[in-house]
Amino acid sequence: MNIKQTLLFSLLLIAPIFSITTLAQSPAAAPKPPAKPAPAAPAPAPAKPLVPALPQSPSSGDTSGSQDIVKILRKAKSFNTLIRLLKTTQIINQVNAQLVTSKNGGLTILAPDDGSFSELKAGYFNSLGDRQQKALIQYHVLPVYVSSSNFDALSNPVLTLASDSPTGYQLNVTAYGNSVNISTGVVNATLTGIVYTDKTLAIYHVDKVLIPLDFSKPKTIAPAPAVAKAPKADKENSSAEDDDQGRAAKDSSGAITHGTTLVSLGVVLLAATAAISC
Repeated sequence: MNIKQTLLFSLLLIAPIFSITTLAQSPAAAPKPPAKPAPAAPAPAPAKPLVPALPQSPSSGDTSGSQDIVKILRKAKSFNTLIRLLKTTQIINQVNAQLVTSKNGGLTILAPDDGSFSELKAGYFNSLGDRQQKALIQYHVLPVYVSSSNFDALSNPVLTLASDSPTGYQLNVTAYGNSVNISTGVVNATLTGIVYTDKTLAIYHVDKVLIPLDFSKPKTIAPAPAVAKAPKADKENSSAEDDDQGRAAKDSSGAITHGTTLVSLGVVLLAATAAISC
């Protein structure tokens, strides 16, 4: 047997052994498919506004970010009476100052238009005192910012800028569907649209002038002052004086009676003497 045959024979013997060894080895693990990314959570739907925007409502950009309330109301039109009353009562100064320095989130103004003021009894506003005139305008301002979709989060009763105590000058807000109603205990009104809104100032059109219930509450009548009693010593002195005057009058009356009797006797004696002489 030559060398070539020997090598061929050796290869024939080794090949089955190599094949068996290769088959005996475990196959390589198949690669895992890449993990699918978890589906992203859907973004929450924006809260639906409860108050619609008015067609003539200026946006925040229209006022150059100055939050000039008078300028906003003038641009929205039909709020000339409210502008005049804000100025004459000087409440505009208070509102502007509070808007700048407010730390609780801004202001919300419930703005009646000129037509709403014209529905009041003639001369009603002028019939109020200065303090009530200011309170009436302050009553239309909430000392917090309320977005158009957040009225249903308010807790009643709601305080206003006029509230000088925890129970004074309050109103109730009811939000359902696409409607926001305001109740004062005297007036029931509705917010009909957004005049202006940004992150700290909101102005809404209200269809009636809000008259606070506080104007209808009876005033507390002050108790009448007690009548001062005369000092006891003076009373005793007065009684003594009255007794003295009584005695004097009695004595005087007695003297007059005696005098009258004597005169009468004299007249009788004279008449008797004259008769005897005759």
